Amino acid sequence: MDVKTFVKKYTMVIALVIVFIFFTVLTDGKLLLSQNISNLLLQNAYVLVMACGMLLCILTGGNVDLSVGSTLCLSAALTAKTLDMGWSPIICIAIAMTVSIVIGIWQGWLIGYIHIPPFICTLAGMFLFRGFARVVLDSRTISVNNEKFLNLFTSYINIKAIDSKHQCVSALILGILVAIGLLVYTILSIQKKKKQGYKIDSASSSIIKIIVIDVLIILYSYKLYLYKGIPVMLLWILAVVLAFAFVTSSTVFGRYFYAVGGNEKATKLSGIDPRKVYFWAYFLMSVLAGFSGLLVASRIGSVDGNMGNSYEMDAIASCFIGGASAYGGSGNVPGVMVGAILLGVINQGMSIYGLPDQWQYVVKGAVLLVAVVFDVVSNKKTGKS
Repeated sequence: MDVKTFVKKYTMVIALVIVFIFFTVLTDGKLLLSQNISNLLLQNAYVLVMACGMLLCILTGGNVDLSVGSTLCLSAALTAKTLDMGWSPIICIAIAMTVSIVIGIWQGWLIGYIHIPPFICTLAGMFLFRGFARVVLDSRTISVNNEKFLNLFTSYINIKAIDSKHQCVSALILGILVAIGLLVYTILSIQKKKKQGYKIDSASSSIIKIIVIDVLIILYSYKLYLYKGIPVMLLWILAVVLAFAFVTSSTVFGRYFYAVGGNEKATKLSGIDPRKVYFWAYFLMSVLAGFSGLLVASRIGSVDGNMGNSYEMDAIASCFIGGASAYGGSGNVPGVMVGAILLGVINQGMSIYGLPDQWQYVVKGAVLLVAVVFDVVSNKKTGKS
């Protein structure tokens, strides 16, 4: 792989490294503090989760879901209201997720089978669900302080036998085990492909890439070791991300989204029903938005009618920054995660530095514009647009 190909393939990863170094220097190393590194993913949990669902919508042809911020708010509002009434956390979660599922079925049906344009349908949903959330809250701010509920999302995993108050050895051990597991899996996978006669571009480059990832995993686990240990919320994020990464890359169902976005007419002729693909894209997006409402409500500790404002924009931006095509049919979960983390680093770096809110919006807008321009120019060169 020559330098030009490498830079083109890993553009956003290189950008992430540059941005991280820039803000580390700008904040006099404060970005590298254990608490900030631990909070980097937790503060952006909703983005990481919702971006997985938004990717499916974008894959179908550059479509987006504008209602996810409001769906998140409604889910959080229902959870806060029912908890405030003294109901069991499990029942409260079940109610919030059931409503999110109903929203997903409703919007998926309207878009997939009634052929309402996604932009119009989800724009209407954005107003509807925001209004319902404010009705549930009665225009009040409701605190979320149920310990059982909070422990499901905001607690940290500590093993008494090996962890102390200031050093969580279990986090470091788990990080090392995951790193070793990834390396072994990669080597075995390469050997298996060789035996089966598959063409392998470069075994050494694959191993080097995994080693770099392993180093980052160990460094991150070391920061968790110095802070409070492994956050439960991190496990929830990983569960969603790994599930969607597997579905989109290793299942026939996942390939349907790429097929519809690539050429819907050809997809229909091959026997795939595009209506079902649209339905599942918006159904899963709503479910993830509802789940994100639980994460945000537990992390912030209160819910009001403005929760989730512009969250849909963060999810959309993460996808496009992470390499998803504005024309659909292209993009993957790892790339979207890089985009979400890049956006998170920018947000956290600017906040630590003390940059005013108005300029933070300017910077994020500029980053998104550059990413989309890069995508459009690349598509013109390859003849996709």
